[in-house]
Amino acid sequence: MTSLAKIPVTVITGFLGAGKTTLIRHLMTNANGRKLAVLVNEFGSEGVDGEILKSCAAANCPAENIVELANGCICCTVADDFIPTMEELLARKVRPDHILIETSGLALPKPLLKAFDWPEIRSRITVDGVIALADAEAVAAGRFAPNPAAVEAQRAADRSIDHETPLSEVFEDQISCADIVLLTKADLAGEAGIAAARRVIAAEAPRPVPVLGVTDGAIDPQVILGLNAAAEDDLAARPSHHDGEEDHEHDDFASVVIELPEIVDVDALLASVGRLAREQNVLRAKGFLAVKGKPLRLLVQSVGERVRHQFDRPWGTSPRRSKLVVIGEHGDINEQAIKAGLGV
Repeated sequence: MTSLAKIPVTVITGFLGAGKTTLIRHLMTNANGRKLAVLVNEFGSEGVDGEILKSCAAANCPAENIVELANGCICCTVADDFIPTMEELLARKVRPDHILIETSGLALPKPLLKAFDWPEIRSRITVDGVIALADAEAVAAGRFAPNPAAVEAQRAADRSIDHETPLSEVFEDQISCADIVLLTKADLAGEAGIAAARRVIAAEAPRPVPVLGVTDGAIDPQVILGLNAAAEDDLAARPSHHDGEEDHEHDDFASVVIELPEIVDVDALLASVGRLAREQNVLRAKGFLAVKGKPLRLLVQSVGERVRHQFDRPWGTSPRRSKLVVIGEHGDINEQAIKAGLGV
C-alpha cells in the first residue's frame, strides 16, 4: 500500500563554497537508516558537486538517487527540471524517506519553496526545513559582498542609493528563508569570528533562528532533519528582496569552463587558482584535474584565495580530462585572462 504521508524535503542553501556538499556527504554517511535521495543544482553547465556525492554513495543513498540539475538555477527552471525530477523520484517503487536539495550558491530559496505548491507534488512532499550555510570567517569579515568598503563609500556619497550588491541580496534572502543557520569552518573562524558572524546573522534574520557553528559538516542529523517546518506554508515569514516579482535574473553572475592539459606541477597550478580571486575577481573555482603519473583524479575547490584539494577516486573508464568551472560576477569574468592566469 502506498503511504499517504508526505515525504520530507530539506533545502540546503548557502553562498558559494559555504560547505553544502560537505554537509550532505556527512548526512549520507550518518542517515540512521533513512533512505535518502539528493538533488544537486549547480550554476553552469558542468556538474562537479554531483560527482563528488556519487563517489560516496551508499546503500541508503545509491548513485541513482543522486540527481544533478545543471540546466540553470533550480528556482528558475521549476517547470522544466525540478517538478519532473520530483515526480520521477515519487514514482519509484522504493521511494526515499527523505530528500535533500542542494541549491546552487546563487539560488534564491523562496521561489523554490513556492514550487512545493504545484498541484503535481504538493500532496506528496513537504519542506521539512531550510538550512542556510554561511562561511563563518567570511561572514565575520563581511566578504559575502564583493567589496563592502566600496559599497559603503558609494552610499555615503549618494544618500539616494538604497540597493544592495547582488551577493548581499543572495546572502540576505538565504538567511531570511532559513529555519537553521550553520556557520561553517568554525575551526578557522575561532570564537571571536563565530561571535562576529552571529551578530551579522542576527541583524539580517527577520525572525530569531538557531545559529550553530560546525566544522567539516559534522552535525547530528537529528538537529537539522525532522524539523517539520512545512516551510511552503510559511512564506510570509520568509521575506525576499524579490517578493512581488514574477521571476529573477542571474545576469549578475557568469561561469566559464576551462579545460587544462595534464597537470605536472600541482603546487604551481593550485597557486594559480588562488591568484584568480585577487587578479581576476573570481568568486569560486571547482573541478577535477588529471595529474601526470597519478591514477586518481584531483578534486580542486576554491573560495576566494583559499584553495582545497584532494585525490578523490580513480578515473576508471572516465576520460582523463582536466576541467575547472570558474564563477564570478558578470563583467569580471574574462575567459582569456583566466586562461592566461592558469598558464593555458
